[in-house]
Amino acid sequence: MPLSDEQTSQAQRFLTSVRSEVAGAVIGQPAVIEQVLLAMTAAGHVLVEGVPGLGKTLLVRAIARTFDGAFGRIQFTPDLMPADVTGHAIYDPSSGQFSTRKGPVFTNLLLADEINRAPAKTQAALLEVMQESQVTIDGVSHPLPAPFMVLATQNPIEQEGTYPLPEAQLDRFLLKVRIGYPTHADEVAMIGAVTGGRTGDRLAVDNVRTLVKPQAVQALQQMAAQVQVEAEVLDYAVRIVRKTREFPGLYSGAGSRGGLALVRAARAQALFGGRGFVTPDDIKQVALPALRHRVRPAPEQEIEGRDADALLTAMLEQVPAPRK
Repeated sequence: MPLSDEQTSQAQRFLTSVRSEVAGAVIGQPAVIEQVLLAMTAAGHVLVEGVPGLGKTLLVRAIARTFDGAFGRIQFTPDLMPADVTGHAIYDPSSGQFSTRKGPVFTNLLLADEINRAPAKTQAALLEVMQESQVTIDGVSHPLPAPFMVLATQNPIEQEGTYPLPEAQLDRFLLKVRIGYPTHADEVAMIGAVTGGRTGDRLAVDNVRTLVKPQAVQALQQMAAQVQVEAEVLDYAVRIVRKTREFPGLYSGAGSRGGLALVRAARAQALFGGRGFVTPDDIKQVALPALRHRVRPAPEQEIEGRDADALLTAMLEQVPAPRK
């Protein structure tokens, strides 16, 4: 059923309110905040790439507070085991039975900090979690609380002691968001807020209001799934994905999940705009975060300093958008 004008307006007001509350705690980074909220609306996961100290943990805690959600954090290290992520069965000598001790993934918003510092076996423990929203412990499946979202971070500069994420895991992330240094004005405001009569250097989320309950986020995700995508717009998204597979500067292109990510993120983008239908501009606006981690630049392009964003931007200009 198409969404009514009242439903789209309600969704837009909710997303705008959440963005305002989060922006009150996370100074600057408006594009990052919006893209993470897009992924939450589309019931997807986010990979955030940026140097330490730019407020990634604060961002997740602030979003969780707006809908009274549970927040969990895992610091990925080389000695982290899969059971440390998902949980494990333990034997109780007094009863002679096994009981399940659930891991930190049993939450609403999970921050997987420096995910590329753990070996592939531990990274793979998140595959079922991210794809199926469940955890299997000792042969028994345990559903995760809804809504559930993984926000993983990685440092783009420091590579010593890291394990690159396999393509299968990268493909599970709906969006890859790049968080850069704040502007001069934002940095002045942030440092002023931290040093203004406070001890330590931690920004708090105490002033972030709880707007709704987790069930409201689930309802928002259901609304995003009902946003209409016309055949011409869907064809445009598929043509973009297929173009990545033949564009000269790209060594490898996006798979079918790239098209799914484009449409899902564009639906959330439409709700942000108060619309119940997707436009070609919605597709184009989410193309970079939805595809940058699904393509690989050719070696000669990397030598010349052209990354995936530059190549995708040039490629998008060659894919004609439908105009009606």
